[in-house]
Amino acid sequence: MNDSIIRFTADDGSVIEFEVVEQAKLGGNNYLLVTEAGNEEDEADACILKEIEDVNGESVFEFVEDDSEFDAVSALFNSLLEDIDLVEEEE
Repeated sequence: MNDSIIRFTADDGSVIEFEVVEQAKLGGNNYLLVTEAGNEEDEADACILKEIEDVNGESVFEFVEDDSEFDAVSALFNSLLEDIDLVEEEE
């Protein structure tokens, strides 16, 4: 198994794989910058995941959806990876 792959099970039961691009710690929280696994495009969509503890005390990841948290973490990743520009998509 590749340690740089994170697997999510969607609500419909399908499995989505993300490749870890970078990891960082901010404000005592662990974050991952991920892209869809197997995507070879120059401008791939990226997501930021935050490590949290589930009800069983196990570490799991959730998507960062709070705008201010996303902005702070994306600024950190931008400084770590100068050739990557992170922009939040409008829904």
